Amino acid sequence: MNRTGGTHDSTFAALRGQLQEAAATFAGGPDALESILLGMVDDVDRAVREPLEIFPVCHHSPASALAMARRLREKQPKVVYLELCEDMAPLLTELRNCRLPVAVQAFAGDVDGFPQEWAPLSVVAPITEASAEYQAIAYALDTPGVELVLVDRSSDHVFQWDPRNEPTAKDTDDDPGASPDGAPEAEAALHGEAVGVEIGDLRPRFAELEEHLLRHGKVRHWSEWWHQYVEVPLGDGDHDTYRQVMFLIGSLFRRLAPGDGARVRVDEDRERYMWTRMREHLAATGTDPEDCLYVCGAFHAASRVEEFGVHGADTFEISPRTATTWQYGLIPSSHAAIEAQFGLAPGSVSIASTEWTKALKRTRVQPYRLAGQAGAKKSAAKKTRGAQVAVPAQEPPAADRLSGFLRRPPVLDALDEAELLGWSVDIVRAARRNGYLASTADAIAVFETSILLAGMRDRAKPTPYDFQDAAVTCIEKDTVPGRRDVRHLVEIMMGGDRIGQVGYEALPPLARDVYDRLAPLELKLQQRGVQRALLDMASRPELRACSDVLWMLRRLLPHGAARPIMGERRLGERSIQESWDLALGTHQRALIELGYEGVSLEQVLEQRLRQEAYGPRATAATVLAAVEDAVLYLGSRRLADELGTHALKVLAAERSVDGAPEVLRRVRALLAYYRTSEPVLPSWIESFAKTGYAHYCTLLPTAFRDEDATVGQVAAMLGFLFSMEGLALSLGCDRTQLELAVAQSHPDDPSKTALLWAAQVQLGTLSRAELRARCEALLDNPLVVPAYPRYLSGFVHALEPVPGLADVVVEAVSNAFGRLPDAVLLPWLPLLITTLRSGAADLAPLLIREAGRIFPGRLEALDAWVPPWRLQQPDPCAVRRAQPAAPDRRGASLLPAHPATCDAVAGLLGCTEGWSEPDAPAPTGVGLLAAHPVTCDAVADLLGCDGAWAATAGPSPSGAALTTLHPTTASALESLLAGA
Repeated sequence: MNRTGGTHDSTFAALRGQLQEAAATFAGGPDALESILLGMVDDVDRAVREPLEIFPVCHHSPASALAMARRLREKQPKVVYLELCEDMAPLLTELRNCRLPVAVQAFAGDVDGFPQEWAPLSVVAPITEASAEYQAIAYALDTPGVELVLVDRSSDHVFQWDPRNEPTAKDTDDDPGASPDGAPEAEAALHGEAVGVEIGDLRPRFAELEEHLLRHGKVRHWSEWWHQYVEVPLGDGDHDTYRQVMFLIGSLFRRLAPGDGARVRVDEDRERYMWTRMREHLAATGTDPEDCLYVCGAFHAASRVEEFGVHGADTFEISPRTATTWQYGLIPSSHAAIEAQFGLAPGSVSIASTEWTKALKRTRVQPYRLAGQAGAKKSAAKKTRGAQVAVPAQEPPAADRLSGFLRRPPVLDALDEAELLGWSVDIVRAARRNGYLASTADAIAVFETSILLAGMRDRAKPTPYDFQDAAVTCIEKDTVPGRRDVRHLVEIMMGGDRIGQVGYEALPPLARDVYDRLAPLELKLQQRGVQRALLDMASRPELRACSDVLWMLRRLLPHGAARPIMGERRLGERSIQESWDLALGTHQRALIELGYEGVSLEQVLEQRLRQEAYGPRATAATVLAAVEDAVLYLGSRRLADELGTHALKVLAAERSVDGAPEVLRRVRALLAYYRTSEPVLPSWIESFAKTGYAHYCTLLPTAFRDEDATVGQVAAMLGFLFSMEGLALSLGCDRTQLELAVAQSHPDDPSKTALLWAAQVQLGTLSRAELRARCEALLDNPLVVPAYPRYLSGFVHALEPVPGLADVVVEAVSNAFGRLPDAVLLPWLPLLITTLRSGAADLAPLLIREAGRIFPGRLEALDAWVPPWRLQQPDPCAVRRAQPAAPDRRGASLLPAHPATCDAVAGLLGCTEGWSEPDAPAPTGVGLLAAHPVTCDAVADLLGCDGAWAATAGPSPSGAALTTLHPTTASALESLLAGA
């Protein structure tokens, strides 16, 4: 550093000499320690002498916010440069419509210029009332003639400079989304996976330094150290002392930072970026640097880059942004989310908020608040706008305040017994409400222990952290009786996890549209918590539109945002009454982020369905699910037909059967819906049945032999083939293809073997008697008995494609329990139960119903009961194959058996001929032709037959005789059949 000029040397000359002596004493001579100590003084001197006043801050620090409010009223700057992403500036005016804390967010769903696996991109910058940044924003936006300029890198540059793909990984403590206690709670996840902009982040990056400070400061975590040794001493300090101390702390942490090249490079590039933007603004507007104020983190205030200052080098080139389209909005934040983002101790932001309120009462400083801000007092806003303080044109250079501050002993605040007693009584009251057996003695113990712990830690006045430790020590028992432990109760008592809310005017159009469409529910949906909505569409038809919105929200928002209690929506079904649990206020962030994807719920849902259907990992099952959702939620025939046509291509390209069960379930539901609601089936579902029939016939032999294909997947394939067979054959498919596929299947797995037997029974190539004989043979073979449960599993899965085999499956299970001895049955009984439960739980009800139909209903009837399969009934198929075909007289035998009924029907029809002789031959259809020649002539004319009737005598001619008698008619029929 240059140290030229008498004034330059005289400002911190005394401090520099003291540090040189200290370095020589502790290190035994000039070395690195002296270089570090003197370099810190140089950093402070350089920052103090910068013509453009630098105001160093620490994020969410009450001392920084207090000093900022004081300085703004004294200096009244015309331009405020703020360390915040420059593209977020238009959003800051919407803060007045919100209840803090909230976070400014930049969101990009579709990326262009970044790796696709990074999408979606999100950047958040949380803002609380007890922060210096908010004081600067409120002052600039509500003071006429003041300009607010954001100078930090844009959201696009945040990811351009993202070192996530660098070989060196980021430290866990530096991860903006990391929680110090592991998995974040629900409120700590309000920012989601967004990258946090570290505004005013001030924490040592040297792990050994932080450990040293915590150990010698007798504190547990960094938040407590900062409160004890920085917040309290600087709370009542003057402006020059505050700046110099913050410069010194920032320089210390910067010089002792580890050599993480990626992070150091990003930090220095940010500083170059900000100073470049400020010089560009000064040159463009001609503003005097004396009228400006630069608000940045203390870490960046003690910068050593060449571009530092208004007279720095103009050597930094800002890279252009990528083609990624960014969208901006405000999302609710919370103290827990801020703590998780910055790696702070739980409850530290709530304690800081309480300290901010106490500091305002103690110092009587009037803070800045945006006009119309929720919770702001009108009188305070008027005073804020009217406060104008005359400022000298040129302020004298600041004197050395560091020497006195560093040599000053710690200020021991007097014990505030009333405050501590109030805390002790309140925590005992809260503990009682949450199930703890606390008493007045515990309140006394907490009071005395707080004083004892403060004395052990060299402070006279207990801090909130001392009180928290004392409460845990005196009240916490072995178990936590309720949902909250004592540490959490103290955090709530100190202010709690305050959660912000984005106002209606600051919401994106989609979110406002949702609230407007749900207005007939007459609920305060922006409030946090769960609210019950009752929809009676029968008496209030206008609520059907609300129902449609709620079902779409259930599809798009996280679980719990809109949860149906009564009512359902399935294909072809609509409820007339519904009941919902709504928590849209709790999930406001998710609703706001939907607004980044479109202007209406229907548009967002259609985009989501297209992304799922056309994604690189889309399967036929996922595309059919998208088709079902398009019909269910959007009622869009156009989109359903488009996605259904795409499902054909996806199914034809699949080479595995993993999604067969889901495909079967969804295509059955869609087919049933279209058959009942449409006059004709859509062309795509006919093509899907035809394509799926040929596709699964092709894959069937391979699936039977593939070890990776489960029996459930193969059963689903057979279910598709058998259930869609009628439709597929009517569209031109050949059943021989299925018969050949089954004949070529030779499984090795017992469950698949049983499934193959069931398919053969369905096709008619295997009789039920033969199937029963094979099951008997399995039980007779002692080597196969251990694998019998797997055969039963296959039979149970076969109920999906062949539900008519339920009686055979019941028989197979009953025979096993009836024939096998306990020594054989009991060892594989657990395997049978687990196999059926894991692989065929949804088919078990069909099996149970069939067993209930077959078995007797009363216990006393069981002894005399004979199973149906023991009655030795012949197989109807085998009997038909063994006996010659007999003349079909199915209905004729009923006529003589019930002559009275037949006479009544004949009299009704006007038939008076009476009963024919028993030995007379049964009339054939040829006799009808002679009895009704007019009808026959009409049919002959229709077929183009011009031949006359032939004279016949004797019995009715056969089919061959008819062909001879009517050659013209026969030729016409042959031509018609040939054309068909």
